[in-house]
Amino acid sequence: MQQFRWKFIMAVDAIEIHELNKDQLREMVNTAQRYAAWRDAHAQRAGFRGSLVWHHSGSSEYLLRSYYDGAGLRRQKTQGLRSPETEAFKAQWDAQREAATEREKALQTVLDRQAAINRALLLGRVPLLGARIIRALDAAGLLGHGIRIVGTNAVYAYEAAAGVTVDASVTTTEDMDLLVDARRSLRLAASNEVAGGAIISLLRKVDRSFQRTRQDFRAANSDGYLVDLITPQTKPPWSMGEVRIGAAADELTAIPINGLAWLESAPVFEAVAIDERGAPLRIVTTDPRVFAAHKFWLSTQRDRDPLKRRRDAAQAAAVGRIVASYLTHLPYETQGLRMLPRPVFEAARPLFEAGTP
Repeated sequence: MQQFRWKFIMAVDAIEIHELNKDQLREMVNTAQRYAAWRDAHAQRAGFRGSLVWHHSGSSEYLLRSYYDGAGLRRQKTQGLRSPETEAFKAQWDAQREAATEREKALQTVLDRQAAINRALLLGRVPLLGARIIRALDAAGLLGHGIRIVGTNAVYAYEAAAGVTVDASVTTTEDMDLLVDARRSLRLAASNEVAGGAIISLLRKVDRSFQRTRQDFRAANSDGYLVDLITPQTKPPWSMGEVRIGAAADELTAIPINGLAWLESAPVFEAVAIDERGAPLRIVTTDPRVFAAHKFWLSTQRDRDPLKRRRDAAQAAAVGRIVASYLTHLPYETQGLRMLPRPVFEAARPLFEAGTP
């Protein structure tokens, strides 16, 4: 055990973690606050989606609301015959919609200026394509509601929350892992742009070249960027049915993987990160303590690719150090981490002890 502890203390020390300077920290805070205001305005404006128009039917005139429901189907609902009441309702609705639209536009302008500042301060971390995919999932109502970002892209959330950056060797990635909670019934938020599918349709909104590969849990674009849909392995494995979100013929089917139940059951972790162009995005992932313990466990699996095992160990060491040195409100204790098997929990403990200042 002592030899084990020494090896991982050396592994932690070998990874460089850079603290953001005062200017960078200030603009990270400004970005998060302005992004929160924009999200609030965006949600308010989204409440006025659809149209409210007068519709003639025979000799009568009705106020008709057209919109898309949660399944993406177009719906129409009458608000009543034309009258002073319905005219006043339409006038108020139109005025509120215009005000909400103008507020969102104004805050978008603020975010655009903030993005330029973020680029100048070299705060951009999340690769642009990955950021666009995460935003698409968020807009569809799936991010944090049945889907979490796991794997390498989760490290950007831990960095942002701690106000640090780690070696590019730890975070550089050309793929994305989407963890699907098989316990939940998932569907897209109202949209007519992804009818017939979910994940594969969303990916094609981001990049038309995305196609499902021969492995039906994976999509790839023309540049070889991979998106995997994964889910925890059930016990016994044969008792598990297909986990799909959309109904498209080429929709992705999540692949069950052992050990993911720990990530699925772990507390949710959310942070506002910044992409390569300086724009903010919300990343919803899993608790960094469980992430690090899981990555360390993966690094010990003899049947795993040796190169991936080394990267797993590096990511486990980096995130363990971030937690112990900066996210000190997350102690490595059994309370709240009971989803980890005891041997896995104890084996990962040196990662966090080594990171203590």
